[in-house]
Amino acid sequence: MTSEERPPRPSRQRGRTPWRAAFFALAAFGVIVGVTWALLDSRLLVVRSVTVTGTHMVSATEVAAAADVPLGTPLIRVNTRQVARRVEGIRQVASATVTKNWPDRLTITVHERTPVVAVRMTDGGYDLVDPVGVIVRWAAAKPAAMPLYLATVTGGALRGDHGLTTAAAVLSELPSWLRPVVVSTAATEPAGSGSQVTLRLRDGKTVFWGGTDRAAEKGRELAILIRDPARYYDVSAPGTVVTR
Repeated sequence: MTSEERPPRPSRQRGRTPWRAAFFALAAFGVIVGVTWALLDSRLLVVRSVTVTGTHMVSATEVAAAADVPLGTPLIRVNTRQVARRVEGIRQVASATVTKNWPDRLTITVHERTPVVAVRMTDGGYDLVDPVGVIVRWAAAKPAAMPLYLATVTGGALRGDHGLTTAAAVLSELPSWLRPVVVSTAATEPAGSGSQVTLRLRDGKTVFWGGTDRAAEKGRELAILIRDPARYYDVSAPGTVVTR
């Protein structure tokens, strides 16, 4: 029998293939089980600390309590969106971001509300409110640098008040020379138009600013006219300023 007629020898490699495949399948399964156990059931990847940043008015303890993530909770089980919503339930918190820091830490970054005007209370003191009317805190005396908002409503009724939102927007866009001398502001809603804002200045002068449009033009015209001895300035329609 020639070498060409000899039957082929069984391939050892071919015989080992099913065992090798089974081995790798079992190994992969073991890895998956191990990772799942480490993430969900072991004490290795659990929350061991909660770090809170960005707080000034609210204490880190209050934020951590609102977050309600017990130490020892598997980090993978923490729903960061739900935790953020719970923290945002604190009145002084505008928004919160929750981050998982593997292997064992949760970080909560807080963005607090910023009061922009003070509202005098009928029973004394002042509510300091943010641009959307949320009462950030109460103060016995009005902060010197914070304008008084002459509101027709107080307390919880300020939330969502369109006049307050417009007044806050106007204050934010005032030129740098004008903003520090504003002592009070008010907003009215004439028929057929949006909120119109009036500013009272430290020297007793009154500026009818109008809406939030064309702020730069209004500021330039007022900077020139404010030198006149007038007591009232209407810059709501730049180009047709009225003084008296």
